Amino acid sequence: MQKKRTSLSIKSWADDDKPREKLLHKGRSVLSDAELLAILIGTGSRDESAVSLAKRILKSANNNLNVLGKISVRQLMQFKGIGEAKAVAIAAALEVGRRRREGEDAQVTKISSSEDAYTVLRPVLGELEHEEFWIIYLNNANSILLKSQLSKGGITGTLVDSRLVLKKALELGAVALILAHNHPSGNLKPSEADKKITVKLQLAAQALDIKVLDHLIISEKTFFSFADHQIL
Repeated sequence: MQKKRTSLSIKSWADDDKPREKLLHKGRSVLSDAELLAILIGTGSRDESAVSLAKRILKSANNNLNVLGKISVRQLMQFKGIGEAKAVAIAAALEVGRRRREGEDAQVTKISSSEDAYTVLRPVLGELEHEEFWIIYLNNANSILLKSQLSKGGITGTLVDSRLVLKKALELGAVALILAHNHPSGNLKPSEADKKITVKLQLAAQALDIKVLDHLIISEKTFFSFADHQIL
């Protein structure tokens, strides 16, 4: 005799266990990451509930939302039950969360320490899987005039054009600069190329009475400051 299939649909759960109802009645904070992700997924499959699918997706990202945020739409679509629409919804929600965090960090408008500079640039550089070089332009009160990407890709002296940096500084009336780039590998040790670029920009800026206050090497969770280590 064939056994009756046990329903895996969330619709069959008690209201307190359904992610949507749980959020409405108890608030967002009580939901697990998997339950929040399940709301985005909406429905699972005949063999797997949305919550179970969400847990499986999270497990593939080491149960880390920051790691999940780096997974592409195409990679998400490799999971059974995740089509293009659901994958796009997940990617969009994670990007909204990243931008919200960036908006909170952007409240820093004056640089008083290397930690301030890191707070401003971490949302921009911390999660990238390729290298980018950025400049923060400051006025004489160390208030931020502009943060701007200078180059993208492998960092070499040819990609970091000091003329472009100083042209923008003069246009803005900047009197100080903070240099920054990321190391996707997480290794924060400055390379010889990093040191040469720093000296190159420092010497060029000095000719125009513009100071290079620091050069940060940024990873997702921490940073290295040339100024703090007295090698600027």
